[in-house]
Amino acid sequence: MNIDIIGAGIGGLTTAIALQKKGIRAKILEQANEIKPVGAGIILANNAMQVYDHLGLRKEIEDGGNLVSSMNITDASLSRISSIDLTYFEKKHGVKNVAIHRGELQKILVQQLDKSKVELGNELIKVEKLDSAYQLKFSDGSSTTSAVLLGADGLNSKVREYLFSETKIRSAYQMCWRGVTNFTLPKNYRNELNEAWGKGDRIGFVQISSEKVYWYALKTFRQDQYSVDDLAMLFQNYHPIVKEIIRSTPVGAIHTATISDLEPIKHWHQDNVCLIGDAAHATTPNMGQGACQAIEDAFVLSECLAKYGLDHPAQAFSEYQRLRMPKAHQVVNTSWTLGKVAHWKSSLAIQLRNQLMRMVPPSINRKQSEKIFQLASV
Repeated sequence: MNIDIIGAGIGGLTTAIALQKKGIRAKILEQANEIKPVGAGIILANNAMQVYDHLGLRKEIEDGGNLVSSMNITDASLSRISSIDLTYFEKKHGVKNVAIHRGELQKILVQQLDKSKVELGNELIKVEKLDSAYQLKFSDGSSTTSAVLLGADGLNSKVREYLFSETKIRSAYQMCWRGVTNFTLPKNYRNELNEAWGKGDRIGFVQISSEKVYWYALKTFRQDQYSVDDLAMLFQNYHPIVKEIIRSTPVGAIHTATISDLEPIKHWHQDNVCLIGDAAHATTPNMGQGACQAIEDAFVLSECLAKYGLDHPAQAFSEYQRLRMPKAHQVVNTSWTLGKVAHWKSSLAIQLRNQLMRMVPPSINRKQSEKIFQLASV
């Protein structure tokens, strides 16, 4: 019985590695014709790093990125509104939080797999049920059959489309720009993630290596679509460091996208087909947990498949959904709300919001993070 994974993103690659560690062979079918370093930065929070520690990749990932021990929300002048000290969780779980270039992480993951396990140039367009398997049809006219199918193919998942005809992708009506630039932050910012909130916009930045900074900026829109050429103007009221980071980034190196998520769905699996990562629970990027939740999926799903065996994949999928769905949906819903609150435009509302957030005891922030960082026990 073979397992096919659709998609060679962070979730798909991590799932294949986790299965490999359990002695279960999987094949990844990826639509791109080559796997090359793409994307901007990524924050691997404590929960994700616990998974990579289990998989024996912690040290290599730490060496490839930059350690982050504090996550701060600030106002546009970089005055702190709220802060989470991550050293408590570092000591408790024995792993650091790491900011790393997505391409660097992807390279580390690909190196863990045999090349024969990743087949490129396979753009899935249709899934059909056969008697005891599934026929996968690709855009080049080719096809293959699969006994067990995992959809790690993102927000616009073709595997999810096969499983459920009615799902809703929600627009947050926020434009997002992401970039990596050659830049070294002042010493007091080098091991922090800072996200500054303004009026209807925000910008975050973090050191991902000794000489590179990853940053992201978001702006609410309704009718008008903002251009990358508008960045300097849109964020002109922010701290000088923010403006310098944007100015130092070549325009061609800035990725532009609108932000959407998947309205929570009730089922992630059917028979021998199962969804993971964004295909199951795509979230807005307001908690830095999108990839982290996919990484958790990989760990829990591999544990379930090892526990119940490939003769009973539906049972494994049911247990995986039971263990993962409540937390993943909590992240989706909390992130959606947080993104709206961060983009308030009323000066009075912003002042009240910031004052209330400053009054929240550190113990409350720690308790909320504790739930996010705790891995499920299989």
